[in-house]
Amino acid sequence: MDEENVGSLKQQLSRLFEVSLRATVPDELEVEPLVAACTAKFGDYQCNNAMSLWSRIKGKGTAFKGPPSIGQAIMKNLPPSEMIESCSIAGPGFVNIVLSKKWIAKTIQKMLIDGIGTWSPRLRINRAVVDFSSPNIAKEMHVGHLRSTIIGDALARMLEFSNVEVLRRNHVGDWGTQFGMLIEFLFEKFPNWEDVGEQAIGDLQAFYKSSKKRFDDDPAFKEGAQQAVVRLQRGDAKYRKAWMQICEISRREFDKVYQRLGVHLEEKGESFYNPYIPGVLEALSNQGLIVESEGARVIFIEGKNIPLIVVKSDGGYNYASTDLAALWYRLNEEKAEWMIYVTDVGQQQHFEMVFSAGRCAGWLPAEVNLYPKASHVGFGLVLGEDGKRFRTRSSEVVRLVDLLDEAKNRSKAALIERGKAAEWTDEELEQTAEAVGYGAVKYADLKNNRLTNYTFNFDQMLNDKGNTAVYLLYAHARICSIIRKSGKDMEELKKTGTLLLDHVDERALGLHLLQFAEIVEEACTNLLPNVLCEYLYNLSENFTKFYSNCQVVGSADETSRLLLCEATAIVMRKCFYLLGLVPVYKI
Repeated sequence: MDEENVGSLKQQLSRLFEVSLRATVPDELEVEPLVAACTAKFGDYQCNNAMSLWSRIKGKGTAFKGPPSIGQAIMKNLPPSEMIESCSIAGPGFVNIVLSKKWIAKTIQKMLIDGIGTWSPRLRINRAVVDFSSPNIAKEMHVGHLRSTIIGDALARMLEFSNVEVLRRNHVGDWGTQFGMLIEFLFEKFPNWEDVGEQAIGDLQAFYKSSKKRFDDDPAFKEGAQQAVVRLQRGDAKYRKAWMQICEISRREFDKVYQRLGVHLEEKGESFYNPYIPGVLEALSNQGLIVESEGARVIFIEGKNIPLIVVKSDGGYNYASTDLAALWYRLNEEKAEWMIYVTDVGQQQHFEMVFSAGRCAGWLPAEVNLYPKASHVGFGLVLGEDGKRFRTRSSEVVRLVDLLDEAKNRSKAALIERGKAAEWTDEELEQTAEAVGYGAVKYADLKNNRLTNYTFNFDQMLNDKGNTAVYLLYAHARICSIIRKSGKDMEELKKTGTLLLDHVDERALGLHLLQFAEIVEEACTNLLPNVLCEYLYNLSENFTKFYSNCQVVGSADETSRLLLCEATAIVMRKCFYLLGLVPVYKI
């Protein structure tokens, strides 16, 4: 593969400017090209190095008179490239680039033949851990788990598309005090629990509530539950078997939700890291990082008012001990270069302290942007219409299963109202209701900056106008309909047809398509799926403008415009896939 044509559009331009900067200021060795897409009418992209270079070299006996003259030299030293149609200088030395529409067309046509995989970004890492979803065993998944699951899955998909090996980790809460309570309750209610099997537990949520009430109300039961934890953690066979049964029932319930969301995870719960905790804490103690404080063992973190407690005063381990062991394991055993933790913003300080401890121990570099690195991906709350945490009328947390059912049912009702029940098979109706309903829930979450709270509103989510999944899925279906109505064989057209971008709206759409890779790269680098959502919505808007002003079927440019329709549909489908949405092909 020709190295010059590899990577995103921005990366390819950066390589050209890198050559120019080396020729322009050969003594300034560590100058990175500052290339950005233009928002003004001057061009498509801009190189913004001139001003910062001037502040570095003025007074060093340079021949340059100021930023504009540096900009002129950068422009003059650009190597010839078929990418560039023209260059100009604006303001204090900004080098503006207008891309060749012929090159844009050729690049899109090459993608149509070779596949969109050729547009995948190139990141600096090979392996990442994405730790997301992470519900607690014996508790049902609720709306609070929705954001972690959806955001984590989207980040994993984008990294995978960028040729990163992703270890999708479900760090479930499968260890700790609640298991003593559950096991003790099981033994008490069903002395012959091994014979009765899973029927003994039945509804795990109700079982959990009953055992919790018993734990809170009865001191003798509470003491027995605490002893049960000790027996479980010592590896007592009877207690371990009961624990495994509880975990298995819970796991099956989680899997039903994951299947509906199209999310794949590999479980490595808290219990998995338990055997590693003593060795990890011993190593940290030997480095002098762990000290005694008020009966507990702690790590003091610079800049934090409270220490990180790694062994409680009763000698037990906690989240910090588990998370340190997990961090060590991911770095040393799984050889991950980037560890990404997707949890609510309330856990930000905890993870900052765990990562700081990792840096103090020398596991992670002191410079936070160097690899290997660990990042906390925080997210805000899901709110109800009243502006408070989203709950049911009876103040219960909203079960994820109920929420997905509601989304699908509402979506199905809307399709029936539009007369689709008469036109489609039952299977088509079900599949479309799921794609649109689940897609609406996911997209409503992902389109917001994850750090903000958002209000859960089915009517807004399922609106077919504005920046919603319904609008975007239908926009894709309309493009497929245009291609179908043409009666043309697209596979044949890709090989024999030629793409031209002579109309201003054709060129604008073509350029936007070409920016796909750098948008995915930006979304991955900053861990912000909403960047891709914004791109997808703008792509749809650009297509609408093109289609309004450029006749496709029956025009003199039909072949070229059908190819542009097909390229748009392909990029839209890849965006849907990366966001975890299932495309719709007809409406």
